[in-house]
Order: sequence, then C-alpha cells, then structure tokens
Amino acid sequence: MTTRRNLLLAASTLAVAAVSPRVRSVHAADEVADFLFVQTADAMSYDKGTSKITLEGVSGSTLFFSDRPERIAGNMKTAAFVPFWSKGKDSFLSDPPNADLSILEGGELKQVVVVLKDPELNADRLSYAVQVIDGELPEKGADVSVFIDIIGMPLTPLSYAGVARRAYRRAFLY
Repeated sequence: MTTRRNLLLAASTLAVAAVSPRVRSVHAADEVADFLFVQTADAMSYDKGTSKITLEGVSGSTLFFSDRPERIAGNMKTAAFVPFWSKGKDSFLSDPPNADLSILEGGELKQVVVVLKDPELNADRLSYAVQVIDGELPEKGADVSVFIDIIGMPLTPLSYAGVARRAYRRAFLY
C-alpha cells in the first residue's frame, strides 16, 4: 500500500543514494528513528481557564534521543525547538505531540499526559496551550520535566522536522 510515509521514505532513499556510503547509513537510520525530546524547568503554573501551562526557568537546551539501534542523542537550543510548530504539513502544527509532564507538587510527584500546542518562548518562560489526556494538572509545581513524543512524524530529510533536526545531527555524520 502506498502511503505518504512510504513515498517520503522512497524519495529520501533516492536523494541519499548520491552521497557517501557513511552518510547513507546514517540517513537510513533516520528513516526509522523515533525521537523523544526532554525539556526541564524550575517551576510551572497552569491556568485552567485558558488551558495554558507556563514553564518558569526553562532550560535553554532541549535534549533529544532515539531508541536503539540508532542511539542518537544530543541537545538543541530551546529557541530552535519552538519553530517545529510553525509550518509544514509534517510539523507539530498539523499534528501536535503528546507529552508527559512530571511535576513535583508539595513533595508529591504528579504525572500528566497532555497534547502540546502553540508554544511561546519569552526569555526563560515557555508557555504551551494544552489538552489534558490523562491526569490532573496542578495550579503550581516545581522541578518540571516535559517528555515530548513525536511518534507519527516522518523523520526523513525531506520533511520540515527532518530538515530542522538534520543540522543538529551533523556532528554524528563526521
């Protein structure tokens, strides 16, 4: 069956065929790699009326890693991560990611699964519109970790997300 993903994978394979074998093997891994992104912050607040969370003291770096067999890991500036929502049919704009928020509320760990939309970064404050999938967001919390899942987005060099991430992986190519 021909799907958009199969077409993108085939086009990616043809585009990569002209480059060196070493680069080709890394790009082959790109076709099947799924990445998880992690953001951390000192604190968070949740406005139930607007369904918006604000991460206070968010780290300037967003971590990313893939599962085996690729085992690709690195970090990127959080300011460079936010544009993944901005454009393209393969962006987070058209297919917002799920995320697991781990929050300490009064010494108790809260786990909440949400869909993240419309990020806004202002210095070390990062806000997202959220749709709660599972759990209950506290009004305030500390020591926040946000685990962002992108399963379902193509990782080929031809997708918007692939092009944006490719620059961060170049260190692994050479």
